[in-house]
Amino acid sequence: MMRTSFNDGWQARPKVNPFAELSGTHVPFRPVTLPHDAMIGRARVAPGGEATTEGGAGAYFPGGTYEYRKTFVVPEDQRGKRILFEFEGVYRDAVVYVNGDFAGQRPYGYSHFYVDADRFLRFGEDNEIRVEARTHQDSRWYTGAGVYRDTWMLVGEVVRIAPDGVRVTTPDIDGERAVVEVATQIANDSIAVRTVDVVTEIRDAGGCVVSRDVSKATVLPGEPATVRQRLYVQEPLLWSTDTPTLYAAGVTLQDLDAETVAFGIRSLRLDPERGLRINGETVKLRGACVHHDNGVLGAATYARAEERRVQLLKDAGFNALRMSHNPMSKAMLDACDRLGMLVVDESFDVWTSGKSEFDYSLNFPEWWERDIEAMVAKDFNHPSVIMYSIGNEIPETGSRFGAAWGRRLAEKVRSSDGTRYVTNAVNGMLAVLSELGELHRRSQETAPEDGTGINTLMADAGDMMNAISASALVTDRTAESFAVLDVAGMNYAEARYALDKDLFPHRIILGTETFPTRIDGNWHLVEQHGHVIGDFTWTGWDYLGEVGIGRPQYVSPDAPRPAHTAPYPHLLAGCGDLDITGHRRPASYYREIVFGLRTAPFIAIRRPEHHSRTYAGSPWAWSDAIASWTWPAFEGSPVTVEVYGDADEVELLLNGRTLGRRPVGAEHRFRTEYDTEYEPGELLAVAYRDGAETARHTLRTATGPVRLRVEADRPVITATGGDLAYVDLTLTDPDGTTHTAADRPVRLEVRGAGVLLGFGSADPSTEERFDATERRTYEGRALAVLRPTGPGRIHLLASAPDCDPADVLVTVEEQP
Repeated sequence: MMRTSFNDGWQARPKVNPFAELSGTHVPFRPVTLPHDAMIGRARVAPGGEATTEGGAGAYFPGGTYEYRKTFVVPEDQRGKRILFEFEGVYRDAVVYVNGDFAGQRPYGYSHFYVDADRFLRFGEDNEIRVEARTHQDSRWYTGAGVYRDTWMLVGEVVRIAPDGVRVTTPDIDGERAVVEVATQIANDSIAVRTVDVVTEIRDAGGCVVSRDVSKATVLPGEPATVRQRLYVQEPLLWSTDTPTLYAAGVTLQDLDAETVAFGIRSLRLDPERGLRINGETVKLRGACVHHDNGVLGAATYARAEERRVQLLKDAGFNALRMSHNPMSKAMLDACDRLGMLVVDESFDVWTSGKSEFDYSLNFPEWWERDIEAMVAKDFNHPSVIMYSIGNEIPETGSRFGAAWGRRLAEKVRSSDGTRYVTNAVNGMLAVLSELGELHRRSQETAPEDGTGINTLMADAGDMMNAISASALVTDRTAESFAVLDVAGMNYAEARYALDKDLFPHRIILGTETFPTRIDGNWHLVEQHGHVIGDFTWTGWDYLGEVGIGRPQYVSPDAPRPAHTAPYPHLLAGCGDLDITGHRRPASYYREIVFGLRTAPFIAIRRPEHHSRTYAGSPWAWSDAIASWTWPAFEGSPVTVEVYGDADEVELLLNGRTLGRRPVGAEHRFRTEYDTEYEPGELLAVAYRDGAETARHTLRTATGPVRLRVEADRPVITATGGDLAYVDLTLTDPDGTTHTAADRPVRLEVRGAGVLLGFGSADPSTEERFDATERRTYEGRALAVLRPTGPGRIHLLASAPDCDPADVLVTVEEQP
């Protein structure tokens, strides 16, 4: 079917009760361009305010109901054709009306869906499409709201290739040739029997035809036909994370229809000795869990935003993403294919047992099969997708009926796609939550003399989850739920890795969610055990909502224990290796060292204002260290320096004066610490192995006048296709050192062929808005995102107090 973007020309507003409108209530529509997050532009609300808030889970944004409308014309010559609208994502409880009539709905906010519209249309006249979406206490994280992913208009003949109707598999591969099976579903909505020629061509990355086949297909009225063609590609170039080579399969139905899909040629194997093998080579998954929001853009899903996230995460050392806890966007899947990032795509955060007052559990019994089908249809041709997860921390997994549900979901996935593996991210503690009282009683009876019972373990959430997950109770209650899977996904349960090698010798384990503070020990287990295929940290990229779960905390008389959720106006979770602007935090460099991907040491400084306080962060929380040696007003004050490294030892030098050598490396958790006094100048870490220097890392104090530097990620972008320009705004000294202690407001002015789409910083607690033209920097940095409005040039001018103005030009070209 002919596929045209349907993103332009929309209007949106908070929905008004029609009876209230008759009484004089007026809420105007305002123009919007999709994708659009209706929530991110609303004022956040402190608990107890007049508006209903989504609480800390939703970053204190208000919920609500939103209404979108668009007027469009369908030419008279399209009468008699099939016309569909595709929505890649509407959050949530979407209802679609065409010319005032109900045309379709989708309760789940993360499934793409189609609306069959031609029966409702007026050809040659104006038509109106209206979409309603609502969100209210239905999630444990920031969801956004509205039509937040791309929309499309599909026009086709009555005999056509069905949407998502071309599926490609590569069942047989060797060095000489690869078998490529192309299955095409053809629909016939006419009243006549039709016989068509199905021409399929496979093209390589250069566009050359490398294989071709022609088949005849007779399609009966109202009875779709599946045409399977077996083609052969000689000397195939295999898709992998290092060489993500893509091919294209183009299918043509004479003069009726044509469809082209990208795919990769690669093989998957799995066993408990050699783990996961891709193209015959064992691959350990260096994984990052990621939520779906795009930071300063909220939930709005632009192709460039997704591509940038994937690229920066790969640059930081990850080779796999787990989309948590919902199906990944098409744009991010495309980016993972192109850039070579493996994907575990996840279906649901809830089944029948709700976690929020009005979440998807209310719709799951009726809709789960259709939503599984939508996820698989979206993912099928993407070589990056290696595994489907049927759930996350589902409480039902500890019961017989929950295991039966797991079997239903797993078999549904397998019947839709037998080429990938199935997992489920099981939290052992949640699976036996109702039994914890009995577990507590048993632990008291068998507590060791040193007092390390469950009460002691409760002081540390990580130890507690591990102890419970490794218990005989969890072993018994989760056995069937794990048995229905290809891969046992385990959240915060590394204590089971070695245990299950003996208890369940055929069980293959994936750490589907782990604490970032334990990556050194977890990664050692991954490398040590063949049946453990990888680790996914929570999280790779920081996100909106679940506010403060990764924030540094300190013991005080008012707060003797760390609180899970931070109070308003906290905004971010605070546990990402990368912050919401894409800047790498110290934990990211530590992880890169643990993975064996970085030889240079790394220096991070704990904030000196907290030097004498007792740290009490959660296991999701890194220390409050940042990579800066600029601390004005703290000259002569005590400060702690963290040094990470994979070497025999590291030496720290302050202004050329040695502070001593310390052992680092695996036996010392790849880290050491120095206590010293802050003294402006240069801080240098030198790593040594076998007595010889291997690498060094330097921090310098920012000095002199503060300058505002503005830099776009690319000088040229395209006018369409979801492209964006990302502009970094940094406060520096004259030598380019970031001035992390000179934060100030920055004001932006944008002119030309673009608009300011979002503007913000990584400040974890602020009342500033992402749709403002002025924001304060955080640790010397801010980020602006520009959306092109057509070909031309975008001019961004930035100004800040006591700084010279700075500007940047971005050229916008038509898409080739």
